[in-house]
Amino acid sequence: MHSDWTRRRLQFRTLYRVFLLRVVDLELLSADGDPTKLIGQFATIFVTISLFFTLPALLMLMGTGSLPGTQGWTPEHFFIETAMTCAGLIAVLNWEAAFPDKRDLLVLAPLPVRKSTLFLAKIAALFAAPALAVAALNSFSGVAWPFLFQSGSGGFFGVLRAWPAYWITAFVAGGFLVLAILTLQGLAANLLPRQLFLRFSAVLQAAVMCILLIVYFLEPSLESPAAMAAAQNQRLLAWLPSYWFLAVFNQLNGSMDPVLVPLAKRAWIGLGVSALGACTALFLCYFRLMRRMVEQPDILPQTRFVSWSPRFGNSLTGAITRFSMRTLLRSRQHRMILSFYLGIGITIVVGYVKVTNRGFQSTRGTISNSFLFASILMMILTVLALRVVASIPISLPANWIIRVSQVRSASDYLRAIRWSWLTLGVAPVLVSIAAFLLAASPWRPALGHFCVMFWLGIMLVEVCLYTLRKIPFTCSYLPGKAGIHIAFWVCVIFFLRLLHEAAELEGRLLHRLLSSIVMIVIVALAAIGMRHLGASRADLTEELLFEEAYPAEVTSLGLN
Repeated sequence: MHSDWTRRRLQFRTLYRVFLLRVVDLELLSADGDPTKLIGQFATIFVTISLFFTLPALLMLMGTGSLPGTQGWTPEHFFIETAMTCAGLIAVLNWEAAFPDKRDLLVLAPLPVRKSTLFLAKIAALFAAPALAVAALNSFSGVAWPFLFQSGSGGFFGVLRAWPAYWITAFVAGGFLVLAILTLQGLAANLLPRQLFLRFSAVLQAAVMCILLIVYFLEPSLESPAAMAAAQNQRLLAWLPSYWFLAVFNQLNGSMDPVLVPLAKRAWIGLGVSALGACTALFLCYFRLMRRMVEQPDILPQTRFVSWSPRFGNSLTGAITRFSMRTLLRSRQHRMILSFYLGIGITIVVGYVKVTNRGFQSTRGTISNSFLFASILMMILTVLALRVVASIPISLPANWIIRVSQVRSASDYLRAIRWSWLTLGVAPVLVSIAAFLLAASPWRPALGHFCVMFWLGIMLVEVCLYTLRKIPFTCSYLPGKAGIHIAFWVCVIFFLRLLHEAAELEGRLLHRLLSSIVMIVIVALAAIGMRHLGASRADLTEELLFEEAYPAEVTSLGLN
């Protein structure tokens, strides 16, 4: 009995570690890849955010020392909402980890591993990732801010009560959102045929991610007793769970206001319903649908009466463009990352319009600065998203097909990649911009802005391809090489401000014909110069890269 328990515990620990690191498919990593480095980078981002959130609390502690009454509702709601959104995004990014896939079943079925062990390891890993993210996000703020959130009784015992109330609420709120996402996913898996569910699941995943980002950035501010009690806000509060758990925190903290009582009841009811729905859906999927996962194919190709494939330049350019297009259309992981970037862009645009109180309406022969901001942002994010997803292979064991079929020079492949990116990344944005400008703007500034976007798109593609020596979606992925924790803060601190200033500057230059021409010429020269540098670097490239690896000087400390 003891040996059986020890064996099951060892199996659980092994499966738990594998499933926890399944955020990045281990089969897509290079030989030197370590997924823990990627997790460490995200943890660094969350811990740094928590440190920045702590600075206002330290200033307040040196001043007043507390936030009496309802003054603390705004920061309390902010931290609860942030924890919920963080947990929800991690759950969406780890979308396929909730259920065992065909590979898990084929590998583990012949082994003496019980379904209960597999089930518990999956669930533990599924909740561990959001829990670690919430813990990292509150690593510093969860220590300092409870001093300010203590109840009216105050004193030492008030702080002792505020700390567990804060952490319990953060984890419970994040758990509610994870359970709600699991319930939604489980219902779709049980109600729809498997092949239809696999097609619908990708759309559902992208929609949930966009909704989370939009709600987080655009949720109205109702952190006052008057706003909570207003009749016109009751329907809105019924659909905003972050305010439910604001009431839960005040209930646990001993600072309950009568206006929060209905919201606290709704939070506990919602938590119970989501937990029941997630447990039911998971049990049904594990013990009812596991045989279907093995016996039925994943996604069958659709029957088409007319077969037509568009042509993109020469044969090499057409092959790479169609390969990239079909990867983006068929791969759920790549669509998810692409939708994440586009969702962030749409959220920023809507927030910018809301903050600046400027619409997209053109007045007096000029283009709205909000539209200029939106078009520049979406062009940058689209090309950047294409560069990010291109580094993740679609099927690493199959890239030998491209290796053995490489009959041309590396510069020819890089030239074909450039045209494919212009087709897939720049052309859709330009078409959207042109459609809006034709419908809403005078022709002279509209033509000037379109020319600027055209050359900006070319320059962005050249910048992203400058260090690229691989065919998109074919090279193994090496976590930790990109330095995302540094790039994140550079973009947050400088990017949006510079983008706002660029939109304002372009809006002023488009007023006059001469200044518009000068601006277009400058951007065109920058794009042509970057194109020349990229072509020179491509001519020096001897072979393409199919396996990411750290530089030898790093791994050997330069002793070779």
